Amino acid sequence: MKSILHRKKLYLLGLFSVPILFLSSPSWLTIGGVKPSWAILWLLPWALEEGSFSGAMAGFVLGLFLDSICLGSSSHIPVLFFLGFWWGRLGSKGPLIERSLSLGLLAFVGTLFLGFSLWFQMLFLPVFESNYFSKDWVFNVLISQTLITGLLSPIVCTLLLLFLRYNRTKYK
Repeated sequence: MKSILHRKKLYLLGLFSVPILFLSSPSWLTIGGVKPSWAILWLLPWALEEGSFSGAMAGFVLGLFLDSICLGSSSHIPVLFFLGFWWGRLGSKGPLIERSLSLGLLAFVGTLFLGFSLWFQMLFLPVFESNYFSKDWVFNVLISQTLITGLLSPIVCTLLLLFLRYNRTKYK
């Protein structure tokens, strides 16, 4: 019982570190001032290791954290919920994902999906009166965040995945 509680504390610590990294990301980890998507970098290994239900719930909670930090009217919740469920299904139903290139590609696609979802929410919500199709900064932010997350994910996601697998075997 004590090992399960210790494992849960480590997981909660990891979950609470994402909003902190979101707010205080180092400046040398940016492309044009755009930070990587720390939510994607944490959710991908978590969902691959823990399964679809746990990944979806982690995506939901992480989306709540990020929506409480961000002031915009678009929400991270539906996208992170879907990505957590999808990556959890890939981890439980498919072959074991261990390659860094596979993790990088999954993070790249997830960040692209997250960026387009947030952009479409800003576009079609009646709160905004300007035309977001004519804003070039949207594409710059989307491309920069996708690239920096895709480049960091082989390192960060591989380390987190190894840490989660080690803790699973250690505290069983």
